[in-house]
Amino acid sequence: MKILLVDDEVELTDPLNRLLTREGYSVDATYDGISGSNLAEIGSYDLLILDWMLPGKTGLEICQELRRQGKITPVLFLTAKDTLDDRVQGLDAGADDYLVKPFELRELLARVRALLRRAGTESYSSTTGKLVVADLELDIENQIAYRHGRMIELSQKESQLLQYFMENAGQLLTHGQILQHLWQNEEQPNSNVIAALIRLLRRKVEVVGETPMIHTVYGKGYRFGIAAIE
Repeated sequence: MKILLVDDEVELTDPLNRLLTREGYSVDATYDGISGSNLAEIGSYDLLILDWMLPGKTGLEICQELRRQGKITPVLFLTAKDTLDDRVQGLDAGADDYLVKPFELRELLARVRALLRRAGTESYSSTTGKLVVADLELDIENQIAYRHGRMIELSQKESQLLQYFMENAGQLLTHGQILQHLWQNEEQPNSNVIAALIRLLRRKVEVVGETPMIHTVYGKGYRFGIAAIE
């Protein structure tokens, strides 16, 4: 597993580099946002560990740029920012997890292992335009999914919703986030439309005997993946 570590605090970055290397990970480390952004774009990493505040370009900006490019590499933020608004901003930018400084090294290792396990169930091939989570595959361009050998034809909104779920597997997506994503340049419909769209998608990707993948988090939204959710 290959990790990119970007943090301008040398007294933290170097020990983390050694720790992760001892744990068996291949680590590239750098200390500024410009070089970190360049490495993130050209390198093939399984996980990015980014400090929020970096010289040249912030970790937040790096994460936002990668997500705009369609890259789904997991991102773990390291930061001294610890307010709720800060955490929400980081997660909305596309981060997968958030660790406030100072932190215990064993907690960081646990977060790293969890993110890499999650990423192991998700893959994307830019050459084929296909997104895979567990036993479900989505052909993005053709709006067709496959599960257990059966072909699933999807409407445009169903395909967009499934892609959004698969790109954010394991993450809680609120009704507001889903509405904003699916109708970002259009007039947003009634929130009941989301529930109806979810029902239609479930009927297609979760036939009798198949493990549920779309999980309702009551009062909050939805989470996508094989594991049982709350």
